[in-house]
Amino acid sequence: MSNLKHYLKTLEESTRSCWDRPSLCDFGAEKYTYAMVATLIEQMHLAFGSIGVKKGDKIAICAKNSARWAIAFWSSNTYEAVTVPVLADFTPASIAGITDHSDSLILFTDADIWKTLTPSRMPKLKAAVCVKDFSLLYAADDSIAKAYNSKEKLFEEKYPGGLKPEDVSYPVDNMDDVAIINYTSGTTSEPKGVMLTYRAVSDIDAFANRRFPNTPEDTMVSMLPLAHMYGLAIEFIHPNVDGVSVTFLGKTPTPTTLLKAMAEVKPYMVITVPLVMEKIYKKSLKPAMEKGIMKVLLAMPGVNTLIYNKIREKLLTSFGGRVQSFIMGGAALNPEVEKCFKKIKLPYTVGYGMTEACPLLCYEDWRLFVPGSCGKPVHDVRIDSPDPENIPGEIQARGDNITVGYYKNPEANEGAFTEDGWLRTGDLGVMDRDKNVFIRGRIKNMFLSAGGQNIYPEEIEAVAMYMDGVAECLAVERDGKITLLVYPDADFYSAIPEAEKAAWPESLRLAVNRQLPSYSQLFKIEIREEPFIKTPKMSIRRFLYQ
Repeated sequence: MSNLKHYLKTLEESTRSCWDRPSLCDFGAEKYTYAMVATLIEQMHLAFGSIGVKKGDKIAICAKNSARWAIAFWSSNTYEAVTVPVLADFTPASIAGITDHSDSLILFTDADIWKTLTPSRMPKLKAAVCVKDFSLLYAADDSIAKAYNSKEKLFEEKYPGGLKPEDVSYPVDNMDDVAIINYTSGTTSEPKGVMLTYRAVSDIDAFANRRFPNTPEDTMVSMLPLAHMYGLAIEFIHPNVDGVSVTFLGKTPTPTTLLKAMAEVKPYMVITVPLVMEKIYKKSLKPAMEKGIMKVLLAMPGVNTLIYNKIREKLLTSFGGRVQSFIMGGAALNPEVEKCFKKIKLPYTVGYGMTEACPLLCYEDWRLFVPGSCGKPVHDVRIDSPDPENIPGEIQARGDNITVGYYKNPEANEGAFTEDGWLRTGDLGVMDRDKNVFIRGRIKNMFLSAGGQNIYPEEIEAVAMYMDGVAECLAVERDGKITLLVYPDADFYSAIPEAEKAAWPESLRLAVNRQLPSYSQLFKIEIREEPFIKTPKMSIRRFLYQ
């Protein structure tokens, strides 16, 4: 798209026009105006130059979410270094491995994370910088330390009267250069470095502006990992370049902290994963709607509409009262929860994406969203199937938002695209005549029954998640039979008398099987004592449990 506007141009314009307005905030702590952010960015640019970092060099960020994480990102991104976000929950070995594999010269990180790392495992690293205060944690030699620590002096020399709005200028002649290398932590394999261009980020920002626009008067709460493209692109980059003040919650918030932040910040939209909304349904909405008198009233036409309206109003108020839409991604929404949300007319939609698509592949406005789907294609999507409406096939995509490949991984690149240039998502789905896409599962996850039937474990898991007491579950194939691994809801499980605990898995298995076709019946249920290990978008890392 030749007329595609660069997101850094938008950031430049918003920085100038919103100079004294809040830009990035830590909930209950530091707040930075656009002027403060621009000043810190310029100081960091001078530090990069002094150290010898050039356009195209790599800069990694591995820390918990914070305003300074975001400033580190903008500093790297506007300098035209390739930014490498790394999940703070990765093991020290993985953090060091990704930093080294990406050829990163600088690592922004938390002091406690740095204590677990060994510099010799990252031989190309010139410096490590503390995200909390931008102090130096490590320098490869004294000259680098001296160069980095001269940034404030260099800034004063260059801008003796301080940075002015007209001084802010960010590069835009780089659309096809790599801007970000995002290492996926997929559900079926070990991480790969996905290369995304400035064009890809600009494309998703432009789409977001068309479908869920914002203004400088709006505010946003960021709770998803910034090291994942869903949180980075939709919860931070898109709103912040438009002048929206973004408040970061840091570590995963408790429900109390989350609702407190929502009430104070009053976000214009909520970006989340289905798991969060399912917990709200299970813990709050469902118990209230199943109480004696409430259950009777909800069965009465007319009266139930009034009650559903009150439930919606109360839920929206608990999120600050200004939410225009809830956008969920990363997994399918439980059908029971979806049915309830439709009844109360909650403004929600479920999208579909992956890191390789920066991250959006499908989306639809909540008013037009079809339950059970993941929206309509952002750009071109096709189903590799002789009958795309009825027979699941691989979902394949192309567009300006699609990755240009995996960093230093020719083997992964070879299998990533079809011969005619479409991205192979590895997901199975169908698409109806109105272009609504319905995901059926992952190609690698699919089982084949003895009778030749395709079995999608995600469909089994959706049935099991209906059942009382199931917090998380995973269907796996063992010796040609299906076993369901279940992590039970703590409150439910602890309330079962000890004498009956041993029998619960079997009663659960029978209840699930009653809703499954004969070819996908469960053979066994195993109870897990610990939650499953998950990706940043809260999908279970399946390959660990095969």
